[in-house]
Amino acid sequence: MNAKRVEEIANAVLYEGYMLYPYRPSSVKNRQRWNFGVVYPKAYSEMQSGADSWFMQTECLLSAGAATSLSVKVRFLQAVARTIGQLHEPMDELPDGRRRGKEPDFQIVDTLQVGDQILQSWQEAVEREIVLPTFHIGHGGSVHRSALQEFSGGSQFEAIRGEDGRTAALIVRTKQAIAAEVDVHVQSVQDGLFKITALVANRSQATESISASRDAALMHSLLSAHTVLGVDGGEFVSLLDPPAPLKEIASACQNLGTWPVLVGEEGERDAMLSSPIILYDYPQIAPESPGNLFDGTEIDEILALRILTLTDDEKREMQHADARSRQILERTEALPAEHFMKLHGVLRGLRPASEEKP
Repeated sequence: MNAKRVEEIANAVLYEGYMLYPYRPSSVKNRQRWNFGVVYPKAYSEMQSGADSWFMQTECLLSAGAATSLSVKVRFLQAVARTIGQLHEPMDELPDGRRRGKEPDFQIVDTLQVGDQILQSWQEAVEREIVLPTFHIGHGGSVHRSALQEFSGGSQFEAIRGEDGRTAALIVRTKQAIAAEVDVHVQSVQDGLFKITALVANRSQATESISASRDAALMHSLLSAHTVLGVDGGEFVSLLDPPAPLKEIASACQNLGTWPVLVGEEGERDAMLSSPIILYDYPQIAPESPGNLFDGTEIDEILALRILTLTDDEKREMQHADARSRQILERTEALPAEHFMKLHGVLRGLRPASEEKP
């Protein structure tokens, strides 16, 4: 498996749409977050009559033998609510401990400027993953593996100091507890051919906050969820272009909220990415791309040029919106002119025109 190639594509899926141009929380398009690969709590899903699903399912085919081993990894983002607290009185140091009564006295505000920093309430995210221990397929029959993992909630405080060096504000980052289950079945469908069914379910406990609104439910959801499958001693079968004898079996695979494609170097069949966004077999990151812009449509030149046209105030907001948006701004402003020329246009996949006349 080309681990680097697989990781590049998986990371692009993980952060697809994380933040959109103009990369500012005040932008309308960034006020409704997490549109891809959301696995909601079951309680919220049932309130929406199943329109927002609490699980996703991957089914694909694997050509394997008795010595074949399979690895399964599920990755997603966990939302972090970032709120801004303005202290009623500046402080030299925050109180030690986070016990009740120890928190500093502050007021939550939507936006606050401290010195040259623009602080805004918003949502960030942390990366999560569930990895099943590698297991052998065996001699036909069926194999079942599962894992339930809990990711704890809690709050953290970051002190923001004013020009006098005293703490004038807080960034409060809060996570809600999440429980996720990965359930994998491997079933023999014919000699040497197996069907893999990987179910990712949100097992977070029902609370009043989950049902309050979509934004509240997102705090308990798996975001940009996707599954990475790897095999040693076997080969995955493309569902987009299966061999003729396997087309009927391949068409019977049921994929819900996600779709598996082959990843790695073209021709390799030892890795598959089940993605919530539409991909073809062997997707690639354009080698000219200077870095992730959270937009998988390969319009790096347009986005980079648009970033450079932002006003100073807009750039300042982008800089303080999020660590990832700040990296985009700093990287874009540092791009040399010759790199923009590389982004301008590349032709790939050209083939000689047929000499045969129609």
